Amino acid sequence: MASFILALDQGTTSSRAIVFDRDGRIVATSQEEFTQHYPQAGWVEHDPRQIWQTQLKVAQAALKFAQLDGSDIAAIGITNQRETTIVWDRATGEPVYNAIVWQDRRTAPLADQLRAEGFSTTIQNLTGLVTDAYFSGTKVAWILDNVPGVRARAERGELAFGTVDSWLVWNLTGGKLHVTDFSNACRTMLYDIHQLTWATPILERLNIPAALLPDVVPSSGKVGETEATLFKAPVTIAGIAGDQQAATFGQAAFREGMAKNTYGTGSFLLLNTGERPVMSSHQLLTTIAWQVGGVTQYALEGSVFIAGAAVQWLRDALQLIENSAETQAIASSIPSTEGVYMVPAFAGLGAPYWDQYARGTIVGLTRGTGRAHLVRATLESMAYQTRDVVDAMLADGGLDLTALRVDGGAVRNDFLMQFQADILGVPVERPQVTETTALGAAYLAGLAVGYWDSLEQIAGQWKLDRTFTPSMSEDQREALYADWKRAVERSRGWVQSE
Repeated sequence: MASFILALDQGTTSSRAIVFDRDGRIVATSQEEFTQHYPQAGWVEHDPRQIWQTQLKVAQAALKFAQLDGSDIAAIGITNQRETTIVWDRATGEPVYNAIVWQDRRTAPLADQLRAEGFSTTIQNLTGLVTDAYFSGTKVAWILDNVPGVRARAERGELAFGTVDSWLVWNLTGGKLHVTDFSNACRTMLYDIHQLTWATPILERLNIPAALLPDVVPSSGKVGETEATLFKAPVTIAGIAGDQQAATFGQAAFREGMAKNTYGTGSFLLLNTGERPVMSSHQLLTTIAWQVGGVTQYALEGSVFIAGAAVQWLRDALQLIENSAETQAIASSIPSTEGVYMVPAFAGLGAPYWDQYARGTIVGLTRGTGRAHLVRATLESMAYQTRDVVDAMLADGGLDLTALRVDGGAVRNDFLMQFQADILGVPVERPQVTETTALGAAYLAGLAVGYWDSLEQIAGQWKLDRTFTPSMSEDQREALYADWKRAVERSRGWVQSE
């Protein structure tokens, strides 16, 4: 059998490819950032062609670095930024509009309208999701209603809608396959997670033709083959999962009650609830984790929109830092923020607030506030937002948290991880391989082709790098968190609804 697995990790700000060996170790990696487009306030777009071009480029680069080609790859696993919405022409493969990114808020008024009608109850009952501009459904409706000529073409069956996984598979197979997996389908706000079918009542309400929709395939299973010219030999595509579900799989959180938190552009805490969907009463999302071997597993999720993106904002917009690695030393250079809090509600607030009209806020500034205070407050905001989600899960009765497994780029920051442990009051466990999103995609693909034999074999490969143990007193922890909650209230409802 071919010796390696190739994972394609298409994220919000960059495309990455990683080659893994049988022990789950990284053999080669390549990554490239791509352009973020902000046409107007609250709008976020990507060029779908650039998404594809950068993803192909880094895949080819990773293989070249490892001196491999397609014949050495047992399977490809794909993981992707979720909810980002692309509509393209089935004949030409040309997008009809830019990709509307999950952070985009232009459809907030439509989400408001759906809630005012009482239709949000139908949406939650069928999809497990809250009604919010975050998800794909309202974005598809916007493209159909606002791009000239698109609705007529969609109704004639000439167009395809997909999240980023669908777009990549379409391009990898030369337009032969229009598919998504269960973990991505359930994030569209158009999919019935109980019946495992597209939700007709929602499609009818949003006036979305069913002809646009992809076929839904298992998260682990042979989907098709890439065009031979891309990697010098055809490669089997055998795993697909949205980034947060893939990270959960990569953390080997296979059993009911296991949880992980990923610190990426946003921050996402998932709790495995087994083979049953658990509906939240505290503003969490009920989502499909994956379908493997004919078994569908579910999760509770707390979605935080802005985490690492706030550090990127410090770098790009404020130019306070040159790179994210600096933030650890800067934050550690002072004993506290001296009462400064940064609420990174740049795209509204996600779980557990779901406030589309919140906006980024910095409070507690004094004449003595400097660069280090802002940098430290930005890192601390990630930990506070995670505490918000953990408290909601505790209130739902779904989580008995004794430790938190973490992953994503920001977990290499020891200051952040220690502060996270302190503000939660539980140990934080960082694995040796922190790129668990790509690893999860690799595991899903490898399982499908027999590269790995079982979930038990994969679970045995999880290795601890470091445990961060809480050292803060409970009084200090609760005082800091209480002030965070006050800061959040000052960010809420800032933009007046239309």
